[in-house]
Amino acid sequence: MTDPIWLGIFGWPVAHSKSPQMHEAAARALGIDLRYERFAVAPADLAEVVRAKHAEGIDGYNVTVPHKQAIIALLDEVASSARAIGAVNTVVRAGGRYVGHNTDAPGLVRSLEDAGVQLREARAVILGAGGAARAAVVGLSEAGAARVTVLCRRREQGQALVSSLRAHVECDLEAAPLDDSLVHFEAATLMVQATSATLESNPEAREFADSLPIDALPAGAAVVDIVYEPLKTTVLERAEDRGLVIVNGLGMLLHQGAIAFEMWTGFEPPLGVMREALES
Repeated sequence: MTDPIWLGIFGWPVAHSKSPQMHEAAARALGIDLRYERFAVAPADLAEVVRAKHAEGIDGYNVTVPHKQAIIALLDEVASSARAIGAVNTVVRAGGRYVGHNTDAPGLVRSLEDAGVQLREARAVILGAGGAARAAVVGLSEAGAARVTVLCRRREQGQALVSSLRAHVECDLEAAPLDDSLVHFEAATLMVQATSATLESNPEAREFADSLPIDALPAGAAVVDIVYEPLKTTVLERAEDRGLVIVNGLGMLLHQGAIAFEMWTGFEPPLGVMREALES
């Protein structure tokens, strides 16, 4: 009898993650023996814990905030697409080596396409400069966005992101401080909230949403928040009050997870089953 496929997710925090129920439901539907665990790992402990799990033979895992960039130094290999993005969210064991991939970029794009959001020639603003924001820049560029503006509190973070990604994207790419966001919101057709600021566990989530000039977004704009706990974040509430198209983080989680599931198991993912597990 073979051992079950052993997977997991590294994050801090990670208790809110719905990845275990999604992947285990998919495995049950396909008759695959699989277990998926949450690993709550503080940044200072990441190297020690990851090396231990590699030594124990974990078959693969996801990586979430705040480890998507730090994990790169702990892997045997990083796929060229993930290397270009500068962030890894999925790790696959291949021949005893641990290889990093990024499924966030296509996952975000597929979720927006599902929601009917027009991406070709889009003018997007992305909040944040972490791994999810980096993936969003690359994904939207590949989908045909005309311009992407990265907004974050610390100017140097946004500038560093733009400098490292400019050679890998075809759209116009710029960075600006969040304090100067009004003019960029006024010209945007899409806003992507790609930070952890709206997590249900963040006591400042309401203050963060209220600080954004969402009222300046054009009437036809769409707003997506990659956070899915809660499903309707403070940012999405404000956007909905404006009558804008809103997209929660479940779609991105579903599609990036489906891509990862196929990498780990070799089976075509049962999207309907995975979506139902996420929504339950």
